Amino acid sequence: MSAASRPRRARRALLSAGAGLLLAAAAWMLPVNMNSVPPALLGAAGAGTPSVTELGRQLVAAEKIGPAELVLTAAQTIGAPGASALAADVAALAAQQAELVAWGGWDPFLDPLFKLRDRTTPAVSTPVLTFLLPEQARSVLRGYLENSRSFGVQALLKTRPLTATGRFVPALQPGGQPLDAVILLTALLYQGEHLSAALQRELRALAETAVANRQLGELEPFFMDLLSLGRRLNWVQLSELLRRTQDAKTVGEFAHLARVAPDQLALIYTAALASDSADRVAAYLIQYGTTGLGDLRLALTHGQGAVRLLLLRQVPVNREAGPTIGGTATLALLHPQATLWLKYLAYLLGAYLVFRGLDRWLIPPAERVALALPRAKSGVLACLFAALLVLATEPFLLKAAPPSEFKARLVLPVLVNTAESPTPATNQTPPHMDTSTILSIGFFAALQIAMYLICLAKIREVALQPVPPLVKLKLMENEENLFDGGLYVGIGGTAAALVMQVLGFIEPNLLAAYSSNLFGITCVALVKIRHVRPYKCRLILDSLAESEPATR
Repeated sequence: MSAASRPRRARRALLSAGAGLLLAAAAWMLPVNMNSVPPALLGAAGAGTPSVTELGRQLVAAEKIGPAELVLTAAQTIGAPGASALAADVAALAAQQAELVAWGGWDPFLDPLFKLRDRTTPAVSTPVLTFLLPEQARSVLRGYLENSRSFGVQALLKTRPLTATGRFVPALQPGGQPLDAVILLTALLYQGEHLSAALQRELRALAETAVANRQLGELEPFFMDLLSLGRRLNWVQLSELLRRTQDAKTVGEFAHLARVAPDQLALIYTAALASDSADRVAAYLIQYGTTGLGDLRLALTHGQGAVRLLLLRQVPVNREAGPTIGGTATLALLHPQATLWLKYLAYLLGAYLVFRGLDRWLIPPAERVALALPRAKSGVLACLFAALLVLATEPFLLKAAPPSEFKARLVLPVLVNTAESPTPATNQTPPHMDTSTILSIGFFAALQIAMYLICLAKIREVALQPVPPLVKLKLMENEENLFDGGLYVGIGGTAAALVMQVLGFIEPNLLAAYSSNLFGITCVALVKIRHVRPYKCRLILDSLAESEPATR
């Protein structure tokens, strides 16, 4: 090769490697992940959708004081803009309708029973069961509901005489006031159409089954959960929540969340209103625990669209995501699967261009043909390195989501006291791969790739020596220690990883340590079997070919 062509070849190799690095960097900045949602995607989903404070103002306009108060608390918790103005609006509405604050707002079904605007009630939000536990209130409510023509309401009222209960004292026996109040509360919610259609159908079926079997059965857990919510929410707050609940299981999960995270109830409640689905909120938090609660808080800061996106996908937020290329968030939002495939293909193509450039720089095509030099397999190395890039940028691909603190539930064998104590969080941690472990594996793989390229460069250097084949063979034998260098690096990496794990710099994980050894063995096997052995064989044949004419 001429001296003039060498700079041109070096420039081409450099351009190829540079283009590959830029392509890989651009792929990294695409806001899309397989099992998580980048914050940039939440921002794009929430753009132009109502914020938490706007949701609160809508509730104020609908004169729903109770839900507006919880949304206000959530807005203040996340530091939403306009929270102070919303607080002024809620206070003004509460001052205008002070007699309705305890109930959370006006309801045409309650007004004939309790004379909401005529009664003297405390001007603070009051749990709805507080009004239903007194005998006089239950008597009035029972007389009203007995005239209902709803089959569901009548089926619920027929469960009052049942004595086969598990955790409740029977409703008609001394001490049965809580169960009686909950049954009447359920019937009143049913009568006023404050339950979703699916939940109405389920409760009617459970009530008819309980009456037929003469025991509460599966209806009793629902009554227990409604009791828990009725002790925390006023009438309008409870009805707005149940209108967005599709089954009794979600009611139980919400009651459980209210017990284990009472300080975050306003945030959880607001997420249910913003997403218009209490089921998705409960499922998300039961699965991801306090980590999911933090992700939900982040989504609420971006607006209603962000909350709906997060709960629709039911995946955690990737807080390790890097910067984003402008405009790509909208693309990822509209075409998530196509953008994800584009990202992974860009990783693969970028890695291929980098290794292709290194291959051209180490071994020019003309020299490779003339000297029968082996070449680096750019495609194989690109696939390996692209896989490592995917693992490094997908935090929830190999490691499990953090364990949920909200999964355990407290079951009381007998209802002796309606107060619940928080459920202790579980301490079991499922096995997962920490991000530091993934980075360690990637670092060890990069070291072995570098060692592999160094060995190829040394083979090229020997091949270009202006000496006979027998001398080149001796030079190759002299470099055996270098060709075994991958093993030394691998053993050193394993020892270093074990030391760092003992010192606490990285999470204890034997995979991170022994992967270095595995990569070292692979590198040495590839160098010696794929490159050194064929090249030595050719040198031996060339040396024999040169010696035969001399002997003749």
